[in-house]
Amino acid sequence: MKKFIDTIRNIFSIEELRTRILNTIGFLVIFRIGSFVVLPGVDPSNLGGDATGIFGLLDTFLGGAFSNASVFALGIMPYISASIVLQLMTVAVPYFQKLQKEGDSGRKKINQLTRVLTIAICTAQGFSYVSAAIPAEAIISNTFFFKFTSVIILTSGTIFCMWLGEKITDKGIGNGISMLIMIGIISRFPGSIAAEAITRGMSEMLLFILELVALFFVVLVTVALVQAVRRVPVQYAKQVVGNKVYGGQRQYIPLKVNASGVMPIIFAQSIMFLPAMLAGLWREESDFANYIGTTFSDFTSWQYNVTFAIMIIVFTFFYTAITINPNQIADDMKRNGGFVPGIKPGKQTADYLDNILSRITLPGAIFLAIIAILPAFAMIAGVNQGFAQFYGGTSLLIMVGVILDTLQQIESYLLMRHYEGMMKTGRVKGRTQAA
Repeated sequence: MKKFIDTIRNIFSIEELRTRILNTIGFLVIFRIGSFVVLPGVDPSNLGGDATGIFGLLDTFLGGAFSNASVFALGIMPYISASIVLQLMTVAVPYFQKLQKEGDSGRKKINQLTRVLTIAICTAQGFSYVSAAIPAEAIISNTFFFKFTSVIILTSGTIFCMWLGEKITDKGIGNGISMLIMIGIISRFPGSIAAEAITRGMSEMLLFILELVALFFVVLVTVALVQAVRRVPVQYAKQVVGNKVYGGQRQYIPLKVNASGVMPIIFAQSIMFLPAMLAGLWREESDFANYIGTTFSDFTSWQYNVTFAIMIIVFTFFYTAITINPNQIADDMKRNGGFVPGIKPGKQTADYLDNILSRITLPGAIFLAIIAILPAFAMIAGVNQGFAQFYGGTSLLIMVGVILDTLQQIESYLLMRHYEGMMKTGRVKGRTQAA
């Protein structure tokens, strides 16, 4: 306990870190307040409680904003969907490939296009949300003017959430977009675990304890997945500059088994929301749309889980490919006089790294997909939906990934100021390793 208190004191003794933490808390408080501001023209007393199915999962990510018919009901998901589309464009379309290679100016243009596309997606999703997700009895006056103004407000709410995420990244600690999703998830955790305990009651308290134990081990496995690293040895040749000798030491390239982090889960989940929401527009007119809406609104259905798992595996390879470039790593090593023992510098080194990356990404992607669909199995086993979403799956992966990333940044600040890290053993991997 004394070490914990000393660590907290050290954290707040660093002015920059203290400012960033307070800024992050302030932005997150604003986000949480906005999730309770109901759309004009909606009677909150007739909303009908928490959402279920796929809408319930979305409601978990948004901290109840979806079921509250809040101005933040769409949250940050449209922005994530737009980011997916633009990242796919940078792989397939030459114009966007050129923009990506232009440095800061190209990234600024891509960010502008992402914002424009976000507005377009918000317009479509906002109309679907007002038409299908808000109960008719909760709408005071279901007119065209109500739908029009609601879509504008929902779009403005998403843009404001996007701004909050960018401010957290710039002025706070951690990745802003991921932090907004995480705080929405965490806000639902106490109520979910209390509801599960009440449901089990004293007669099934042993079963509830076993569920907590199972959750503990799932968290351990998830942390192991996020932290798993394949270290590739790199030897640097000795260089004599003046009277000093540089190099000659062996370092490592840390290739993470889950190099893409939580992004494949977020990407896949944001796309999985689209079929149910779009099908709501034509559900009464088409049997096929009704089938799609019903199937993809139930995240315990095998169709949903198989599609979700395949998309996670695909996005894991895709995101890893665009974030880690073996050719660039091999070129940087060659320029600095580094080489992998037994492998020739240049193309053979790049092929060697690419081969290792492919081998560790496949099991990592499969394991990521298995964890992501665990809530479906938990619900089949009798766990309530609210608690099952934390029993594994997207919620747990996002929480673990974001918390570890934030912990890594805090420890970096502590070590730069010559303070002891937050943990004596088991520190966050990748923080002090050579890249």
